[in-house]
Amino acid sequence: MKKHIIALTAIATLSVGAAGQASASSVHTVEKGDTLWSISQAENVSVQNLQQWNDLSSTVIYPSQQLKVEDALQTYVVVSGDTLFNIAEKHNMTVEQLMANNQLTNDLIIPGDKLVLEGSKVIQPKVSAATTTTTTTSNAPASVTKSAAVTQELTMDASAYTASCAGCSGITATGINLLENPNQKVISVDPSVIPLGSKVWVEGYGEAIAGDTGGAIKGNKIDVFIPSKQDALNWGRKTVTVKILN
Repeated sequence: MKKHIIALTAIATLSVGAAGQASASSVHTVEKGDTLWSISQAENVSVQNLQQWNDLSSTVIYPSQQLKVEDALQTYVVVSGDTLFNIAEKHNMTVEQLMANNQLTNDLIIPGDKLVLEGSKVIQPKVSAATTTTTTTSNAPASVTKSAAVTQELTMDASAYTASCAGCSGITATGINLLENPNQKVISVDPSVIPLGSKVWVEGYGEAIAGDTGGAIKGNKIDVFIPSKQDALNWGRKTVTVKILN
């Protein structure tokens, strides 16, 4: 996909939740390295909601600032052997309700996925079998979904890009429409280093699909897709660990 790389300095980290029930916290205390985007991913809300609930006119936040995260919701983290049917049956709801709550267009779920059972917050949708699971972010040590096996570990130079730039088609090299699916976790790679279609885990970004290429992405370089231009700027350029998953 034709795109522009956005590179400034920033810090981001992530963690993966465990299987079971959880609720979003009502208040998040900003720590060094936090951005509205990383907090939105951790709390399963949109950046716009965070701005609205906290009367923010911009995306600028400061360490020790307390942000309201409203309307806590009940979630379930998928474990090996789960299906939408047995999850829905266990929680006295229909498969259709479960799919609607999570903006699912098919029944593909992967261990480590967080599904919303009750509530209306924004979560990461999945649109096709090519789309990988998403992970939440926080200021905690990063880890990979327990069920995923790491086949290779690389150190990469990571920049960020958006799909809303002049001349950008929004369609990745593997056919993912990022304009229609802005919450997809996709990275641009050099296919000779990371094959297209590979599931990967990127430090500070989470599990994603190697679904795009770029003219400047050669060798040990990747470009992570972030829907918000400001959050892409906040990502900047950094050295990260990338794990290729089976």
